[in-house]
Amino acid sequence: MNTQPTVKQSLLPAETQDVLELDEVWSFVFIKTAKYWLWTALCRRTRQIVAFVIGDHSAETCQRLWNRIPKAYRACHTFSDFWDAYQKVFPKETHRSVGKDTGETNHMERWKCTLRQKLARYVRKTLSFSKVEYMHHLVTRWFIVEYNLAITHNHVF
Repeated sequence: MNTQPTVKQSLLPAETQDVLELDEVWSFVFIKTAKYWLWTALCRRTRQIVAFVIGDHSAETCQRLWNRIPKAYRACHTFSDFWDAYQKVFPKETHRSVGKDTGETNHMERWKCTLRQKLARYVRKTLSFSKVEYMHHLVTRWFIVEYNLAITHNHVF
């Protein structure tokens, strides 16, 4: 049986000077009032998603994102927007909250455009959505792993 690798298995090795860009994007499951937030950490050098989590917009979900970041990437400098959860979870020594005008999260913003182009369930105004939370997570994970593997093999995604 051919099984898909995990997100961690799809990654290129971390390097000491790597930088992570963090952000979250919402979608919904079944009804528009059932918002689910996709939190992601993107390596600036490789453009790969090193970790993701789907949940609410709380510090607890942000903590789950931190817990999923591979240890090799945890010492990296990180940049995010000013959402309070990041300041509560990510180490003060390596984390900075910045505005979009700084350009420090440009790669993450570009990735979110790719996500919205490829997966209709992440388009802001759409009739395409997941009906079951499990499938929402499964399709998102599939997309991220395939995206990471395309980068690993120098394919255009």
